[in-house]
Amino acid sequence: MENYRHQADVCHAYQIVHQNGIPDEQIVVMMYDDIANNNKNPHPGKIINKPNGLDVYPGVPKDYTGEDVTPQNFLAALKGDRRAMKKRNPKVITSGGNDTIFIYLTDHGGSGIFCFPNDILHASDLIETIKEMARNNKFAKMVIYMESCHSGSMFTKLPNNVHVYAVTAARADEASYACYFDSERETFLSDEFSAHWMYYTETNDLDNKTFGDQFGYLQEMMMSSHSCRFGDMTMGGHPISEFVNNTPQRVRSETRALGFAPTHLTSNHDVPFKILEHRIKTETDAGRKQHLKRKYEALHKTKAKIDGDVEAISKHFKCDDLDEDYSKMDLHAFKTVAEHFRATCFDWHKEECFTQFHIALPHMHAFARLCACGVESERIIEVITKVSRKSSRKLQQGYKHP
Repeated sequence: MENYRHQADVCHAYQIVHQNGIPDEQIVVMMYDDIANNNKNPHPGKIINKPNGLDVYPGVPKDYTGEDVTPQNFLAALKGDRRAMKKRNPKVITSGGNDTIFIYLTDHGGSGIFCFPNDILHASDLIETIKEMARNNKFAKMVIYMESCHSGSMFTKLPNNVHVYAVTAARADEASYACYFDSERETFLSDEFSAHWMYYTETNDLDNKTFGDQFGYLQEMMMSSHSCRFGDMTMGGHPISEFVNNTPQRVRSETRALGFAPTHLTSNHDVPFKILEHRIKTETDAGRKQHLKRKYEALHKTKAKIDGDVEAISKHFKCDDLDEDYSKMDLHAFKTVAEHFRATCFDWHKEECFTQFHIALPHMHAFARLCACGVESERIIEVITKVSRKSSRKLQQGYKHP
């Protein structure tokens, strides 16, 4: 249930475009779909995206769920490439040169990477797909909204001449924030950036509000992270309704009447710790409380190990003068480094390996900076391997009894 908020965001986004009259055959939804009927959900079959909010789960299409929610399937569906799919009868976007495309992505992220449930989407692959679609006349205009930590790093190489406009939840060097902690569900219900853009969309006349207007609102109202935009800035002058139709007057009035004030703003880096702290505090069974405490301690040990490994890697390079300009980063070199770090420093045979990688995500900027500075990927990989082996030997020695 830790990632409840991401699926709630997706469901809410679907309800917005659906109520605005976009037909389901023109919508593709990817969601792992293990929250609504999770045995830890105190309200089976229901998902909410704000306190005492409406159920946003009914009617959400199950186009891609479970193991089908992959970066490979996402890129193939975006391009309309059914042949690249392993899924039977896959739903894809069949767009052409006169079409507009709106994409909303929400999950964990790090420098140059966006997470899927069991894999990662690299900035290099996303940008290459957008360029390929532009060459093949697959759209007239495209808008991308991305909710994740360090999401600003995903679009530094987005061309400004292909009619694509991207808005992110955070700068390249900062976390995004979760909001609305629900004590009963023991999780966060939404994310700050997503809550704001959806509220704006549901309370305004979108025929007379542009993407530029909405971005100004995000910059003014977001309290924790800083929304950024990339690509073709002329797109900011287009009405939002060109992409998602207009919000019905009834919905606008009802949403405004409910009010809006995101609470419990928490860095997404800290969310797993905050959730465990709450569960430990409220657990009444002594045995279960001890189990949760051990889990909490293990999480901190994992974080400390990752912190130490990345610090040891960084010491092999002169970091003081490294460039923070992510636009100078070789995306393909960074992908090679990131994949090697993921494969080398984590035991992928263990069930919790991807949770460990999520904890490591804030450190990916260290490798991004090295690539931006021009350090050869081969050299970075060599150091990662060396440090990983040394760390593993220390860990094994720590398990030995005198």
